[in-house]
Parts: sequence; C-alpha cells; structure tokens
Amino acid sequence: MDPAALRERVETFVRQHDLIPSGGEVVCLVSGGPDSTCLWHALHALGYRVFALHVNHRQRGRASDEDARFCREAFGAEVVEAGEPGMTEAALRELRYSVAADRLRATGHTASDQVETILYRLLASGRPGGIRPRRDDGVVRPLLALWRHETEAYCRAEQLRFRVDPTNRDTKRGLIRSEILPLLRRLHPAADENLLALAAEPLRLPRGVEETLRALLASQSGSAAADLPGGVRAVREYDRLSLERGPVRWGPWTIEADDPSLDVRGWREGDRLAGRRKKLQDVFVDAKIPRSERHSWPLVVRGDEVVAVPGLVDAPGVRARREEGS
Repeated sequence: MDPAALRERVETFVRQHDLIPSGGEVVCLVSGGPDSTCLWHALHALGYRVFALHVNHRQRGRASDEDARFCREAFGAEVVEAGEPGMTEAALRELRYSVAADRLRATGHTASDQVETILYRLLASGRPGGIRPRRDDGVVRPLLALWRHETEAYCRAEQLRFRVDPTNRDTKRGLIRSEILPLLRRLHPAADENLLALAAEPLRLPRGVEETLRALLASQSGSAAADLPGGVRAVREYDRLSLERGPVRWGPWTIEADDPSLDVRGWREGDRLAGRRKKLQDVFVDAKIPRSERHSWPLVVRGDEVVAVPGLVDAPGVRARREEGS
C-alpha cells in the first residue's frame, strides 16, 4: 500500500466531481470504522480544513457510547446524540445527514458500498441506481474511487486505529456483503467490477413513463399523443417525438392547472377532498353521477390529496372543460 498514491486518487476524484473547494473546509461524518478513518486522515493530509462529527444513534447501548468516545479521542470529533431505538437504517441515515446541514459534509462511502447499493436496488426495484458523488443536500463522497480493502490497508500503513461494528452483518447491506457477493464472485471473479460499471450508466425514466413512450413510438398511426405525469404531454408526429407542457386530456375533459405539481388520476375507494371530511363517493352521489361513470371521472390531485373534481368541485388555479355532447 502506497498511502501517497491513494491520496492522489482521492484528490483526483474530488477535483473531477468538484466535491470540495481546493483547501476548503469539510466536516467528515466519522463512525470510527476504517472507511471514515481513512477519509478523515486522507483529506487532512491533502490540505483540506477537516473537522470530524460523530452522530451517536444509541442503537447498540454501550458499544455505541464506546464508538462515540473513540471518535472524540481519535479525531477530536464533535459528538451529537440523535435517534431512538428501533429506527430503520434509512431513517437513521437521513437523521445523520440532517445534522450540520449548513456545512459541507463528507462520508466514507467506497466503491464497495457502491456495489452493494447497486445490487440491492437492482433486486428491490429492477433498476441499478447507485450512490452519487454529491447529494442534493451537500453531502459528498470522496472515497467512491476506492475499495473497502484499500481503506483498511491505508489505515494499517498509516498506523491508524479503527473500530469494527459487528452488527453490520445483521443489516441488509451486511447480508449482501457477507453472503451474496461472495457467491457472485464464485460465479465470476469480476462480479464487483461489473456491478460497479452499472453506476456509470445514465439515469432512466420511471418505468411507467418508459412504457408509455415505448407504446407511443410503436403506434402505427401517423400521429399519436399520451399524457405523462406533471402535466407533460408526449406528441408523436410520424418520426418526430416532442414533449409539451399544457392541458391534460382525460376522456372528454381538458384540464389545466397553474401548479405544475398537480396530477390527474381516476377515483379510488376512500378518496376524500383535501382539507375536508367529505368523501368523493358522497360528492358523486350528491351530483347523481352513476356508479358506472365514477371510476372514469378525472380527479385533480396533489400526491394522495384530491384538490378538484372537474365539473363538480372547483379549486383555485384549476380549469376544466368538457367537450359538448360527451
């Protein structure tokens, strides 16, 4: 292990993705493990103004307190206690990222974490989404070009102490790390590198949007159109496809809204008007709308809330008209 060469790779990745200003200030979220220990030491050695922050989630009793003590002594870390027993991994992660949100923060995620994330998301959603070098909230990942075994080797080469959390084996990521990936490596020795390559693939559209556009392109008619989420309409004229923002057409209805976050969908059992206790079923009954027509009646919604029912319940900024004779 050549520590200087590893730090050069980190610096190249930081500059390539513009993660930290040259010589700038960054807060390292440290756990005491080899990845965050490597992160803290390498960035400091590269000339960044590095501070350490440890969030004690108190999930493992005395062991959690020992991690906090270690981070305070080894890195001079500020320790923040946040979290309640039984919180999910995802909830704890978002809680951790909410601390010091006004400052640039760095985590020790590596290429190994990237592979595990890609594999989990591939199995859970059918799409290989990976970890981004920079989150929208300003959290950066300078070690994504390194493998986990390299951060451990770096710590040993620099004689840096670190802690190992044995409960990591009990998480979903731990299952992938300890059982699934070893089996995949038996199938092919380049399993990790091939999975990592998926992180470089461009982002894909939501599956429903892809299917709508695919059907539109496969249509045999000279021209065709389809409504997409967010008030966007896809229009194909022969071999030309364009996206337009404008009215949504739903059966005989043409619906427009000033708020682009609104969407249009059909009626679902249990729907209620936003901010009111009245059920949509009662609205239809009062308006004498036959049961056979209710599921095809358009609703203007924000998330799960119904804000307008064309022809029946108006809302500011929403306009709907129905073609005569329909």
